[in-house]
Amino acid sequence: MQHKAINLNEKFARISDLWSPRVVAELNDYQFKLVKLQGEFVWHEHPDTDEVFLVIEGSMAIRLPDGEVSLAAGEMFVVPRGVRHQPYAQQVCQVMLVEPRGVVNTGDSGGEMTAPNDIWI
Repeated sequence: MQHKAINLNEKFARISDLWSPRVVAELNDYQFKLVKLQGEFVWHEHPDTDEVFLVIEGSMAIRLPDGEVSLAAGEMFVVPRGVRHQPYAQQVCQVMLVEPRGVVNTGDSGGEMTAPNDIWI
């Protein structure tokens, strides 16, 4: 087995599609996914799991039923399981998501913004 650091800048450079998470690592049953965001995503929830947003570069916000959380580079937020949310970013924002393997990006909403799952880069 080859041990090697994961260079997030190199991985982000390989991502061209927006709102399409790519897996870069796993820890037990959790995946670390990189995604580029811009514009508005769909309102959705994940009934069975929390979801971590860690901003690597840029800024974004997450609308919640009772308010909004703004995130800049180096900040993170945990959306609790079952809480409806809508991520958005004015400019391209690079984010790491941490969530269990198999979680669909659109949660319970589905639709045309649903990205293929479990794609590694």
